[in-house]
Amino acid sequence: MSLHPQHPTTLTIFCKVVDNYGDIGICWRLARQLRHEHGVAVTLWVDDLKSFRRICPGVDLDAERQLVQGVQVRHWRGQDGSHAPGEVDDIVIEFFGCELPPGYVEAMARREPRPVWLNYEGLSAEEWVEGCHRLPSMHPRLKLTKHFFFPGFTDKTGGLLRERAIGAERAAFQSDPGQAQAFLAGLGLAQGEIDAFKVSLFCYPFAPVASLFRAWERGAAPIACLVPEGVAADAVQAFFGKTARAGDSATRGALTVRILPFVAQPDYDRLLWACDLNFVRGEDSWVRAQWANRPFVWHIYLQDENLHHKKLRAFLDRYAVGLDSLKTFSLHWNGAGPGDPQDQDWQALWADLLADMPEMAERAGAWETRMLENGDLATNLLAFAASLR
Repeated sequence: MSLHPQHPTTLTIFCKVVDNYGDIGICWRLARQLRHEHGVAVTLWVDDLKSFRRICPGVDLDAERQLVQGVQVRHWRGQDGSHAPGEVDDIVIEFFGCELPPGYVEAMARREPRPVWLNYEGLSAEEWVEGCHRLPSMHPRLKLTKHFFFPGFTDKTGGLLRERAIGAERAAFQSDPGQAQAFLAGLGLAQGEIDAFKVSLFCYPFAPVASLFRAWERGAAPIACLVPEGVAADAVQAFFGKTARAGDSATRGALTVRILPFVAQPDYDRLLWACDLNFVRGEDSWVRAQWANRPFVWHIYLQDENLHHKKLRAFLDRYAVGLDSLKTFSLHWNGAGPGDPQDQDWQALWADLLADMPEMAERAGAWETRMLENGDLATNLLAFAASLR
């Protein structure tokens, strides 16, 4: 899709990294998809190249400007500086209301024709999102209008980020046990861990990980818990009795915990596909878990006044209908249930969740089918931008 027949669509994304890997994770997926599937010339401004490189090893930390997988990456060093109208692209995306540099906004106002300006908002299952999706907001001083663009779970939102080939790639991987075996062995797993019930664990520091570890230790069946380095650091250190590094593993009772290095995004997808249950956090890994065709538990980003609890319940009310064990487990995992999360009977919570795992697996497939009906976010975003012309 091109807004101007004589040249490809150009698009800029401004990304300020707040949640370490979630913000840049989403922006990088969007940038790559727009470039590779839609032929859009994409520039990605990002303020934290170090976080970016952990999910994309090809990033040069010292480069002010670099080409990464066809995307022009610029190091965003602050709000100062002036820009010429010719530097402004057809579409400008302000990710999560990160506030564009004033000089860039001034250049947007002087550009002819003026760009489509979108504020890419956070993903939520709350009903109010449908009413705010596509709403305009006039600039108080300049002749510019910004529109809000919300990802979401219904056809009255922008849908979810999803690449064209992801379903076929996942199906090929999951239908061939040898692929998963080779992938997990490449991450250092011993055969016993590969044969065990495998859990990937990605969460925020306030998750009651130590309590869950104790429940898993006392279980009858072996569990292999795969944790990216630096995640759940306190609980992992207590389990190991030392600071654990990528490649380390330790076993207590039925539980083996293995520390994984951070991997590039395609390998993180494979990790989700290879595990029996995925604990995910924030937004980026949460969406990827929904495309993995596997049961998952979501750890939501902490907000003031427990606003995240309302957001969590809104999603569970859509996703976990009839899965009371998943609802209860998720609420306690996020500190949204009654009582202190550390004081819960995690053995009982886990036993209930494990018993419902077949239903959770079935729900994962049914949910994916429903989400596909809304179209993919990148295509929906370009269609909306074109409609504003």
